[in-house]
Amino acid sequence: MAENEDGQERTEEATPKRREEARSKGQIPRSRELTTMSMLFIGAVTLSIVGDNMIEQLGGIMHHSLSVERAHLFDSRTIVLRLREAIADGLWLLAPFFLIMLATALAAPMALGGWSFSTEAMSFKFDKLNPISGLKRIFAVRGLVELLKALAKFLLIGSVGVGLLWHFAPQLMGLGQEPLAAALAHTGRILSWSFLILSSSLILVAAIDVPFQLWDHSKNLKMTRQEIKDEHKNTEGKPEVKSKVRSLQREIAQRRMMAEVPKADVVITNPSHYAVALRYDADEMAAPIVVAKGVELIAGQIRTVAVANDVPLFEAPPLARALYYSTEIGQQVPAGLYLAVAQVLAYVLQLKATAKGGPVPRRPEDIEVPDDFYTGPDTRDRPPDPDRP
Repeated sequence: MAENEDGQERTEEATPKRREEARSKGQIPRSRELTTMSMLFIGAVTLSIVGDNMIEQLGGIMHHSLSVERAHLFDSRTIVLRLREAIADGLWLLAPFFLIMLATALAAPMALGGWSFSTEAMSFKFDKLNPISGLKRIFAVRGLVELLKALAKFLLIGSVGVGLLWHFAPQLMGLGQEPLAAALAHTGRILSWSFLILSSSLILVAAIDVPFQLWDHSKNLKMTRQEIKDEHKNTEGKPEVKSKVRSLQREIAQRRMMAEVPKADVVITNPSHYAVALRYDADEMAAPIVVAKGVELIAGQIRTVAVANDVPLFEAPPLARALYYSTEIGQQVPAGLYLAVAQVLAYVLQLKATAKGGPVPRRPEDIEVPDDFYTGPDTRDRPPDPDRP
């Protein structure tokens, strides 16, 4: 079992953060065998399709370059021009093949580990010059696997090569009796098929190497339990710090909420344990909104601020509890409570009219709250159960 510097076993799978950090350092699974096999196989398939035509055209380029008229044979400029033309024609002929090989060289590694560019992976590291570390890498499991792969490739390709020579021996011996053009085309077919068969044999090596590289990469990224705990602390923060942050956030939210209480039209109470402040502007709002709410101490603070700013208090225990449990600060009153809230707001508006000399309104009694609204642990005026949502 792999161990870290503290001697702890790496038994836990790498976290997403650990994998992302490894990727940023260029540590991603790569299989050289997959890249080699892909390039050889795609190259062999390409040559088997266009090989005959390429050889014929290369032969034509060679024939044109060497067919120099006697009058220009001793002119050095003619030789240079013919060489320049031959190089340009040859590159133009081979350009599609080179582009296919370039695309394969880029796509094959990406098929296993995806695209990754890391400057840190290219930086010089002095520990790579340490001979002891080098010996450890040689005699590690990876070094043994690389040795076995090299021997397997040698035996596999050697066996396939001997078989191809045995199979094509009669045709190779008969090339000397064919015309030059036919012999070149025949040679191209033999080489392309031999190349294709040899490269296909490497599929077996790649099929073994790819799972090993994935397993080895996952094993190297494994973490100890302590490393996971440390990462969690660094990511989420220490519990003491998180508690302090949450406390500060609650204080800031309470101060903001208390600043909205003076703007409320009414504060509905329980009468002592719950308090919900509502504001309604018929020109701007489709329904009343909750600007503040709280229980116990916070409810007392809401009532104190409301009294200091002449905001009416209205005692309606079921409605106060229903509003507290069914709404959030800044949200509109639920449609099921429209009627009950409308009765309270109408009474408050009538009270304001009374202050200007209007008739004394009759306080609404028996404000009904629909049964589907949760109104607390029970119907008595007491604090809510902290274990109940």
